[in-house]
Amino acid sequence: MKNAVEKIVSALADNKDEVEITETVSEKTTVIEVRVAESDMGRLIGRQGRTIKAIRSLLFFAGQKQGRRFSLNVLEG
Repeated sequence: MKNAVEKIVSALADNKDEVEITETVSEKTTVIEVRVAESDMGRLIGRQGRTIKAIRSLLFFAGQKQGRRFSLNVLEG
């Protein structure tokens, strides 16, 4: 899942070098943390949060198929 999120976020970001994605895996939950340049933050979140909500929806449905729960956090910095 980390690779899929990385491809989506990199496609949205202008500063692809500053995209950092970390993945923390536990028993049934996977937390994916995304850090982008401050100038790309608005692009990642989208109008009224629609873009980030769509990415989270994709993770939710992928998690349903795999029997896992994915959480996506956007970090400042």
